[in-house]
Amino acid sequence: MTIRVFDLYEGRLCQIPIYRREDLAEAHPVWIDLVTPEDEQLDWVREIFDVHLPNPKDLTYQETSARFYVEENGELHLHSDFLLDWEDESRKVVVAFVLYNGILFSVRAEELPVFRLQHVRVSAQAGYVSDAKDVLLNLFAIDVEYSANELEDIYARLEQVGKQVFRSNKTNEEAAKILTAISLEEDLNGCIRRNILDTRNALSFLTRRKILSIAQHEDVREILHDIESLDGHTTFLFNKINFQMDATVGFLNVNQNENLKRLTIISVVFMPINVLAGIGGMSEFTMMTQGIPWPIAYSALVMVMVAIGIMTFMVLRTFENRKIRNHRARSD
Repeated sequence: MTIRVFDLYEGRLCQIPIYRREDLAEAHPVWIDLVTPEDEQLDWVREIFDVHLPNPKDLTYQETSARFYVEENGELHLHSDFLLDWEDESRKVVVAFVLYNGILFSVRAEELPVFRLQHVRVSAQAGYVSDAKDVLLNLFAIDVEYSANELEDIYARLEQVGKQVFRSNKTNEEAAKILTAISLEEDLNGCIRRNILDTRNALSFLTRRKILSIAQHEDVREILHDIESLDGHTTFLFNKINFQMDATVGFLNVNQNENLKRLTIISVVFMPINVLAGIGGMSEFTMMTQGIPWPIAYSALVMVMVAIGIMTFMVLRTFENRKIRNHRARSD
C-alpha cells in the first residue's frame, strides 16, 4: 500500500514523503502514483485535488471506448495495459491514468518494472520531464523499451530451444518439455503484441485530444516508430515459434510411427505362429499325432512355430533392407 508524490524541482522530479493528509494538502505535485492504496489514502487524493479516481480493485479490461475518455470537468482518463513478466507467468496489468490540472494520477494494483524504472530516471536525471504529460509519455516509452527487452530475451530462449528441437534421438518426454517451453514463449509474445497495441491506442488518443506540445508530438512519433519496429519482431517470433512447434510435433509423429511399425512387425511375425498354436489346441491335432507320445508331438509343434516365426522375421527384414538400398540408390 503505497502513495508516491513527485514534485518538479530544478528540472528534476523529487519524491515528497507523505505521512499525513496535511502533507499531501501542502504539496504541489506533478505526479501522484498510487499502488494498492488504502481507502483512506484514496479519499485524501480525491478530496484534496477534486478528482475522480477509480479503485484499483475495480480495474479490469474494458473496451477501447470505455478506457479513453474525457470527463465534463476536463479530467482526461486512460486505462492502459502494462506488461508484467515473471519467470513462470506473463500477463498484463491494467493501470488507470488521470490527467487533471497539470497533475498525473496513476492508480494500479501491483508493482510494475516500468514504474520502478521511471521512479529511478525521474529522480536521477535533470530535465527528464517538464510536466505531467511528459511523465505519462515517458511511462509509455519505457513500456515499449521493456517490451523490446523481453523480445530480445525470447530470441535468446528460442535459440536454446531450437538446439533441442533439431537434435536427433529425443524422447517423447523431452519433446513434451520443449513444447511447454515454446508455449510459454508464445504466450509472452502474444502479451507483448497486445501490450504495444494498447500503447499505440493510448498515444493516438492523446494526439487526437490536441493537448500535446510540439516537442511532445515528436516524442509520440518516436514511440510509434519503435512500436512499428516491434510489430515486425513479434510477427517474426510468431512464425519462428510455429516452425519449432511444428518440428517438435513432427518428431513426435515419427516416434509414434516407429512404435506402430514395431507393433506391425510383431503382429505379422506372430500371425502364423498363432495359427499353428490354434491347430495344436484342436482335437484333430491329437488324432493326427495318435500313437506319438505327446511330449514329442508338442515339442515338434513348438519347434515348427519358432522356425516359422524366425523365417517370417527374416523375410520382413530382407524386404526392409532392400527397400532401404533402393531408396539410397535413388537418392544417389
